[in-house]
Amino acid sequence: MESMLNKLKSTVTKVTADVTSAVMGNPVTREFDVGRHVASGGNGLAWKIFNGTKKSTKQEVAVFVFDKKLIDKYQKFEKDQIIDSLKRGVQQLTRLRHPRLLTVQHPLEESRDCLAFCTEPVCASLANVLGNWENLPSTVSPDIKDYKLYDVETKYGLLQVSEGLSFLHSSVKMVHGNLTPENIILNKTGAWKIMGFDFCIPSTNPSEQEPKFPCKEWDPNLPSLCLPNPEYLAPEYILSVSCETASDMYSLGAVFYAVFNKGKPIFEVNKQDIYKSFSRQLDQLSRLGSSSLQNIPEEVREHVKLLLNVTPTVRPDADQMTKIPFFDDVGAVTLQYFDSLFQRDNLQKSQFFKGLPKVLPKLPKRVIVQRILPCLTSEFVNPDMVPFVLPNVLLIAEECTKEEYVKLILPELGPVFKQQEPIQILLIFLQKMDLLLTKTPADEIKNSVLPMVYRALEAPSIQIQELCLNIIPTFANLIDYPSMKNSLIPRIKNACLQTSSLAVRVNSLVCLGKILEYLDKWFVLDDILPFLQQIPSKEPAVLMGILGIYKCTFTHKKLGITKEQLAGKVLPHLIPLSIENNLNFNQFNSFISVIKEMLHRLEVEHKTKLEQLHIMQEQQKSLDITNQMNTSEETKLPNAGSQIDKVFNNIGTDLLTGSGSDSKENGVQNTQKRTKDLTETLMDNMSSLTSLSINTPQISASTSFSSVPSMGMGMVFSTPVDNTKRNLTNGLTANMGFQTPPFSLPASANQHLFSGPGTPGAGQMTLGTPSSLPNLHTRRPSAGMSQQTPHRPTDMSALDSLFGPQKPKVSMNQLSQQKPNQWLNQFVPPQGSPGTGSSVMGTQLNMVGQPAFGLQGNPFFNPQNFAQPSNMTSSSSASNDLKDLFG
Repeated sequence: MESMLNKLKSTVTKVTADVTSAVMGNPVTREFDVGRHVASGGNGLAWKIFNGTKKSTKQEVAVFVFDKKLIDKYQKFEKDQIIDSLKRGVQQLTRLRHPRLLTVQHPLEESRDCLAFCTEPVCASLANVLGNWENLPSTVSPDIKDYKLYDVETKYGLLQVSEGLSFLHSSVKMVHGNLTPENIILNKTGAWKIMGFDFCIPSTNPSEQEPKFPCKEWDPNLPSLCLPNPEYLAPEYILSVSCETASDMYSLGAVFYAVFNKGKPIFEVNKQDIYKSFSRQLDQLSRLGSSSLQNIPEEVREHVKLLLNVTPTVRPDADQMTKIPFFDDVGAVTLQYFDSLFQRDNLQKSQFFKGLPKVLPKLPKRVIVQRILPCLTSEFVNPDMVPFVLPNVLLIAEECTKEEYVKLILPELGPVFKQQEPIQILLIFLQKMDLLLTKTPADEIKNSVLPMVYRALEAPSIQIQELCLNIIPTFANLIDYPSMKNSLIPRIKNACLQTSSLAVRVNSLVCLGKILEYLDKWFVLDDILPFLQQIPSKEPAVLMGILGIYKCTFTHKKLGITKEQLAGKVLPHLIPLSIENNLNFNQFNSFISVIKEMLHRLEVEHKTKLEQLHIMQEQQKSLDITNQMNTSEETKLPNAGSQIDKVFNNIGTDLLTGSGSDSKENGVQNTQKRTKDLTETLMDNMSSLTSLSINTPQISASTSFSSVPSMGMGMVFSTPVDNTKRNLTNGLTANMGFQTPPFSLPASANQHLFSGPGTPGAGQMTLGTPSSLPNLHTRRPSAGMSQQTPHRPTDMSALDSLFGPQKPKVSMNQLSQQKPNQWLNQFVPPQGSPGTGSSVMGTQLNMVGQPAFGLQGNPFFNPQNFAQPSNMTSSSSASNDLKDLFG
């Protein structure tokens, strides 16, 4: 069995090679390239049909080839008869021109090995489609093997054959004489075309009304290729040796039967006894019933019965057959209209194309692609018809696979993408943009599709811009990010800024808001949000569009706005917009709602950050407060300046360690003890301060305790404490990575600090410039130099006691009798009026710590305040702020 298959395969391969070599010697090959063997047709399927292309124009054709080796078994005169019959048929077909007849592209050429001619592209013969695969390759092409005739194809195909016969009978005055499925060719678009005029019979008196068609007697001795197919011949051919146009109508009836019965003829004829077979056939035809025609559709069954009638005059003519209700099918009429499209004017075409979308869903896909699509795309050369044709082409594209779209439709759309007139073309493309971006390859999208969108955004028509902006979000996910970022977004922004149309501006903002999710966070923050501040108009719709973009960015999980941008850019832009006079009540509420959400998130995020920083500060405290305390207690006061410095350094140390490392009970006792010692030390040194007098040329005035009621000794003492607190604070700041600007006391401030109104006299204490005194606080920074930070962080929690409840001022005598904790409370400034000269120690000590957090109310930053010692009040709000900051 295997050897037999191999032998068959080698034979087929040899025959194919022989046919190819035979064609290569034919003059047809000078102008045409011959391709694959696809079908067979003609009388006895003797012609092999190949794909081909014209060399000069690359136009697709079909090459019909008759290999003379097929008739090698015949004698020479029989070969000549066969060749003459084939030549006659092709020559007659070449002379006839009609849409229902196969179109010849190149006339018959004969060589030693074959006959060849070229026609329009061909799919198959009707016989091939109905299952007759004679003279085909051993492996039948799936295009033929799986070909299925749809009802609309069958109806319209039979109508086309009827129209072809009507042309031959009425116009040419000719009888075809051999109308069979082998001589009906399906071209590339699926149209049925008549060929095989080998046995045609022209009228002998074509000018007369009643033509006469001479008929030859049947000669059974002739080769089969020299005789028509008897299974489709009318009985009068054989029995009465006569023929007329009605004889072709019988053949049409037989074709009807074969089409609806899978290619089987109505009668099988014994060619050896042709007369006996036709006599029996005649008897059966006279008794033909509906049971024999049951596979034929009921609406045409009676017409077929009439076509097969033995009496020629009973048969309907070709023109009558074209008008039967069976052909009044929507699909058949649609296909028929396409075939006559070239005869219609633009108005008729436009009306037809408008209604076509309702018909297309009723037609099979292959029929649409083969028959309708080529007709539609051929209309693209007419710009006025493109707006009517394009919707149908895109509707067909939706049903095509991506491969079919790229192969069949995209090449035809290329020139249309570039057309800007009429404007409806652009509108149609925009409405189907998702389809184009889904099925068009990426390179074609960049080269053809997206440039069309860019032109729409820059179009002078406001309607086009509006439509484009409305449609862009529907396909934004299909646009590659570089094109979105570098080409699309800039054009949308330009449309918003440069337009004079409120609708375009609002639609631009809405479009941007809808495509934010396809952009990355930093592009939105750096490019989109700053653009909003450039929009000049303040119409409510524009403002709401701006608000919408801010809200979308703020609430989107992938995007979001940083708190720095919220505080520095977004809120400063939104808040003024919220009070625009054009906004109504609901719009204002929308603004306020978004602003509140932003403020709430800003508060939460920043509080969280500060809480985390505070926790980190607590974890990093490692300053040895105890050693500093012991050192300050044991050190003697060598002079007034150093004594004051030591006193307040110890005070700062006690304040910082009062709630520090000891237990609660011991901490209270130690604090009270140290405070009492400090108080006694302070009182002991007050007498030495009263007798201290330093005179320098830099000081023009002296300071008296009694002459400075609101800025006396307390102001002098506030300086080291303030600097100590600042040093501690800066130490923490430095350890936590905070940046603190350098601070140095101006010379004028130093002068005011140690001078006051009045002249030196009895009971006055005169102080020189700070340069003449020892350091009043630890690590005083040099002028022009940044303040040094301690190497280890300092416990700041004890400073809470500095900002406690306000207490009344006390005099120096009362001070010595106060309890230690009460004495410390005197450093908190009162909320009332300035004190008298006796309350020296109760003024302005709330300045401790303020230089690091607020400049207002801090005399170090307002030196002129020292010239006005009276009516100075403390800032309770600053204290409260510091209290909040330190817990």
